[in-house]
Amino acid sequence: MRFQVLDIIGHQDDPITGLQVSTAQRFEQVIQSAVRAEELGFDSFSVGERHAGAFISSSPAVVLGAIAAQTQKIRLHTGVIVLSILDPVRVAEDFATVDQLSNGRLELGIGKGNEAAHFPMFGKKVEDQWDLLEENYELLAGLFAQDPVDFTGGFRTPLEQVTTSPRPLQHKVRIWHGSATSLRSAELADRHGDPLFSANAIQPKENYKVLIDHYKNAYEQAGHDPAHRYIGSGSGAGGVYLADSTKAAIKEFGPVYEALTNRRDVPGNNTPYRSIEHAVEEGPLLVGSPEFVAAKILDYHQSFGHDLQSISLPTTQPFEAQIQTLERFAQEVIPRVNTQTTLWTQHDPQFNTTSENNSEKEYAR
Repeated sequence: MRFQVLDIIGHQDDPITGLQVSTAQRFEQVIQSAVRAEELGFDSFSVGERHAGAFISSSPAVVLGAIAAQTQKIRLHTGVIVLSILDPVRVAEDFATVDQLSNGRLELGIGKGNEAAHFPMFGKKVEDQWDLLEENYELLAGLFAQDPVDFTGGFRTPLEQVTTSPRPLQHKVRIWHGSATSLRSAELADRHGDPLFSANAIQPKENYKVLIDHYKNAYEQAGHDPAHRYIGSGSGAGGVYLADSTKAAIKEFGPVYEALTNRRDVPGNNTPYRSIEHAVEEGPLLVGSPEFVAAKILDYHQSFGHDLQSISLPTTQPFEAQIQTLERFAQEVIPRVNTQTTLWTQHDPQFNTTSENNSEKEYAR
């Protein structure tokens, strides 16, 4: 299995102490987390996009560009860009630039986003969100893959013989389709043979399994080789917290989780898991001892068969504590999760093995 760190760059105060870092400090934390994640052997670092609520992640391409300048090998992911509200030409230009700056390490995750508030901000209608996503995906995929592009759609003026610049460094930029439980995102991924990323954040495992099973079945029905099908999964709203025992982790992190869960500006506030005990026992939250968390990931893997496990740090806590969690996860959880995948190996047909950084990195786990 591959492991990723996701930061949607929430910018909230610590619900226990009331302390909050500055915007500049929060961005520096994101960059330093990515640097440390690379040092610890994580495979990917992902930055989300939000335009509403207590977040400062409105420009993931800019943040990933800063991370690219300070890292060498870790894959750089978006989780997700809100493609329904964006101009695909601008997206193609921005992220091809990131791909060049990172020497071909870009993994693009797309979705419609889970905030209704961003549609009127960008002059879009909520009722068009799915049609916008599909049309913008078709154009973006063409801009990445073809040179030049002709395009006619329902939401923009036609394009004739357009070539975006710069071109991506990779021969083919992989596009992941992010979804909570929407089958339309899965079906879009299936039609094009793309990977699926399940949020696995706030709902019961069974709800996400319906999405993933639908994706698996439709992927093969569309004529794609199941050996080249990849699935990602999140870690639950609230992130990861480790302690020597699960009882201690619940006691230490419980007040933070429950306070954040009851705030309106935090993703996951509509979760059915209102108490920490309920979230740990039945939800996707990864809080507990390293043994418990590893076993939980393996339990979800039995249901999902996922190749990429994404985790999020408890970013309202002091940064030193966040890094300690990251280090402990790398040293005590990852070695216990022994599952195999071809993702980002020489057996992955979409992985760019031509760049020096990638060709040297053959994963064993």
